[in-house]
Amino acid sequence: MPNAYDAIIVGGGPSGATSAVLLAKAGWRVAIVEKAPFPRRKVCGEFISETTWPLLRLLGVAGPLEKIAGPRVRRIGIYAGEAMVAAELGSTTGRAQDGGRAVGREQIDTLLLQRAAAAGAKVWQPCALAHFVDNDDRYECTIVDKKTRQSHVLRSRIIIAAHGSWESGPLPTQDLRRKSRPSDLFGFKARFIGGALPQDLMPLLAFPSGYGGMVHTDGGRVSLSCCIRRDQLEDCRRKWPDVRAGEAVLLHIKSSCMGVALALEAATLDGVWLSSGPLRTGIRTFGRDGIFAVGNAAAEAHPIVAEGISIAIQSAALLCEQLIAHPELRSAQAGSARVLKSVRDEYGRAWRNNFSQRLFVAAAFAHVFMRPVSTRIAATLLEHFPRLLSEGARWTGKAEPLRSTRSLDGATS
Repeated sequence: MPNAYDAIIVGGGPSGATSAVLLAKAGWRVAIVEKAPFPRRKVCGEFISETTWPLLRLLGVAGPLEKIAGPRVRRIGIYAGEAMVAAELGSTTGRAQDGGRAVGREQIDTLLLQRAAAAGAKVWQPCALAHFVDNDDRYECTIVDKKTRQSHVLRSRIIIAAHGSWESGPLPTQDLRRKSRPSDLFGFKARFIGGALPQDLMPLLAFPSGYGGMVHTDGGRVSLSCCIRRDQLEDCRRKWPDVRAGEAVLLHIKSSCMGVALALEAATLDGVWLSSGPLRTGIRTFGRDGIFAVGNAAAEAHPIVAEGISIAIQSAALLCEQLIAHPELRSAQAGSARVLKSVRDEYGRAWRNNFSQRLFVAAAFAHVFMRPVSTRIAATLLEHFPRLLSEGARWTGKAEPLRSTRSLDGATS
């Protein structure tokens, strides 16, 4: 059957490309549908935890990324008001050559997608999923080339939803409509040249009605990413009407974070501010029938813990472990509801075992550090007990290797 695959992956970002590499290396016929041309910039903290780099090595992209990534992060900190606190970031290996590092999405996304194509995946780009139907236990997906407007029909028993968290579309995982609220969070990101941020430090930025982070990334630049409430963003626009939204947000941050003001005092903006949102944090779905969700399509943690890329890649690895363990899913007669439900249940359990604590801690940190009173209390406590910062990093998963990936070693060797 023309354009027939074992799995169709909607989204070519970190979770989608990771899924494609692992399945293609295991012999699956895989198609990736990605609507945007690469390379592309995205609102993202850019940090990749130490626990994710072993998986990147298995995927075959760690070497090129290590050549361009920012310096290893050895310390975490907090900039809140006049407080500037730092503490050591624990390592899972204790080896000097290991550690978390930051790299731009235009770099990692492109390398992972190229690796998926080299592994045998068919990449449909730039193409968008127009609609799909369940036809006799097999999905028929109509995609449209965004350049030529030509349409194609792809067929598969399994769809992996790896789209962004705020993207709408025909998949049941893309029904993200919700009324706007003053508490909605919007993301902003920019890079700077000539910043004075210490090379090994990644500080949390706490400011009224928002939070953010800074880190050295590729190209010798400092990346600043943040989230801010809708009502506070509107206040910033009114207070600084002569500048763009991103600049108004930065002025708001500098006015309440001395550390940011000092770090960027002599820095210059590299490129333009990016924005996105509103964010939809929390667990959404692991899928239904033959549709499985990974990355932000499954769940999204508050970006305050800088674990977005890591959770996306690791969640894809967990799903692929379950799919690869059931080779009967690739046969024409396979794919019964019982097998698919078993795969989804096992994947959901593994996902919660690895990431539920991260989402809970991230939400708690976000609520604390977006409020001035609780921020002052927390900053004072951390000034006296900086080791609590190290413990907080451990709670967010930065010292917890991914559990249950034994079958992936063989699939990616």
